[in-house]
Amino acid sequence: MFGSLLLAGSRSPLARRAVSGFPLTRKVVDRFVAGESPDDAVAATRRLTDAGLSVTIDHLGEEVRDTGAAIDAVKAYVTLLGALRPLDLGRQAEVSVKLSALGQALDATMALDHARQIAAAARDCGSTVTLDMEDHTTVDSTLDILRALREDFPETGVAIQAYLFRSEADCRDLSGSRVRLVKGAYREPASVAHQKKTEVDMAYVRCLRILMAGTGYPMVATHDDRLIAITELLADRNDRDRESFEYQMLYGIRTDKQEALVGAGSQTRVYVPYGDDWYGYFMRRLAERPANVGFFLRSLSGK
Repeated sequence: MFGSLLLAGSRSPLARRAVSGFPLTRKVVDRFVAGESPDDAVAATRRLTDAGLSVTIDHLGEEVRDTGAAIDAVKAYVTLLGALRPLDLGRQAEVSVKLSALGQALDATMALDHARQIAAAARDCGSTVTLDMEDHTTVDSTLDILRALREDFPETGVAIQAYLFRSEADCRDLSGSRVRLVKGAYREPASVAHQKKTEVDMAYVRCLRILMAGTGYPMVATHDDRLIAITELLADRNDRDRESFEYQMLYGIRTDKQEALVGAGSQTRVYVPYGDDWYGYFMRRLAERPANVGFFLRSLSGK
């Protein structure tokens, strides 16, 4: 119930103003967001890659309602990728893109054109793009754009949200692709998505089995030790080596586990968000994990 309230708040202008107005909010946001500028994102990338981790960088922003804002989002990604190019990190540093930030709600063709511009800039520095998945109303459009984008950029990946009833079928269709498997972080109705944590976990494992048995590159996005253990078992069962899949974790969450996975020889990538439009992302992180809420409240009390 509390998580549902937070997810509702992630789209509330009133809640946005209230949370943003807390003088100590910035302290908490800094745990989950690398900063506001490309320089901040590059600095975080240097620090993480020096520690043996890979990164996927998200310029925060979504649901744009005018063409100018969509163009600005493209420019932000192209600028970021230009700043990453001298580091010569290749696919050790990729970018994550929300199509709604590129004008998906305005014109799918425009969003595809914008995604192509970003994918071309990524390819120029040896990197690639993963499309983030948003609420269930955008899934078909996102997968249509993915198919078109992959005609020129077959390395493009996509996120699939396990809690949606349709996701097992989507994983089968994408089993030869780069797929980031997440549980799901949007408030979805019971008509399209599992609601109970145990049901979501079971759906995640079913999707994971499909991806690990396929010919693609699974990106296992989880902080859950049980799901990590299941991933290891499935890797052994399907004769997958450590180069054929990776783990993904959020910036600022379970850094000790990130280091342990790298130490064990696992490919591990950190999802690094940056930018000033942090509110929706921040609220979904609170909704996903109760421990994050406790951290937030302790910070507000100065503890």
